[in-house]
Amino acid sequence: MLTGNHAYGYVNGESLQHVLLARAWRDLGLDVSIVVYDHGQPTDVTVDGVRAIAAYRPQAGVRVLRFVHPRVSGVIRAMREARADVYYQSPAGAWSGVAAWFARRVRARFILRIASDLDCMKGRQPMRHMRDRRLFDYGVRNASLLAAQTEQQRLLLQQHYGVDSRVVNIAAEIPEEIDAQRDVDVLWVGNLRRIKRADRVIELARRLPHRSFVIVGGSLPGHEQYYREIATAARALPNVVMTGAAPYERVGEWFGRARLHLNTSDVEGFPNTFLQAWGRRVPVVSLFDPDGVIEQRRLGRACAGVDQMARVLEELLTDPAECDRVGARARAYVAEEFDARRVAARYLELLQAEQGVEDAARLRRAGAIDAIRT
Repeated sequence: MLTGNHAYGYVNGESLQHVLLARAWRDLGLDVSIVVYDHGQPTDVTVDGVRAIAAYRPQAGVRVLRFVHPRVSGVIRAMREARADVYYQSPAGAWSGVAAWFARRVRARFILRIASDLDCMKGRQPMRHMRDRRLFDYGVRNASLLAAQTEQQRLLLQQHYGVDSRVVNIAAEIPEEIDAQRDVDVLWVGNLRRIKRADRVIELARRLPHRSFVIVGGSLPGHEQYYREIATAARALPNVVMTGAAPYERVGEWFGRARLHLNTSDVEGFPNTFLQAWGRRVPVVSLFDPDGVIEQRRLGRACAGVDQMARVLEELLTDPAECDRVGARARAYVAEEFDARRVAARYLELLQAEQGVEDAARLRRAGAIDAIRT
């Protein structure tokens, strides 16, 4: 995402968020670094005004032992070389705890951003190792600023962890207006793993054989079998095109061609794909509605199941005027609430506010101690 060279690997929602925020903080006049994998590039290189510090090669080290070296040791070395005043980490995992521990050690600030609703539910995070869960729990409890994507996540964090968090919008890149030919009825975008439920796209395509469906997304390590299952099913349907993994810019082009964007997963945070669609005037039809924003702001339709989703898709596709009205509202909403520079500035404002609260608490404690001594 940072270099535009997609030979380095897949780009997911978190890759997108890190780079959009890095560029926005850069534009606000800050020195910004990102800790990245070592793909054979220079260990310390600046790309588009953002410093990229390589931590370790993805497959380096001996199994079991490699978590400590070269992984943790490499990330800590890279964080030390960054010499940052603020460290930002997402999504949930072991790195949450590692980053929190290092930030405390060097007396820096630490932002932990929650990506998915499951991350807020203690013990339910999709992590293979108890080690990772414990490190993530440490990160949650030791973040200078815990950033939730939605009010639902804020409540879940309070319920499951007993901690306060602040709702901060994710960042979006607002594309220029273009006159695109809308020749794709329904577009689905995501990495193909079972939790994303791309199999529901196949079911909808079978029910609506007169409508065109495009599935954009590649496989992830450990999810190859699911990808093969979806690919096999897609090949059997003449109204489905499956592109495989696509560069970020190409994904944007697909959104520019789509009439509707489809989300079939039951659990999300606030999907980046919603913003990519809305920024291009594409209504969203989804089984998941973060904080009810789709229905409340009339940015598409939230559905209770595949049956309703099939009816809604057909209803909207036969009413282009309504899609145009929804698309206009959606683009205005994204431009107003999710501009990357505005989101980046919001993080800085919240850090400053949190620092003020901590300073006041320290002063109160110091005053109490002085009073006791007196």
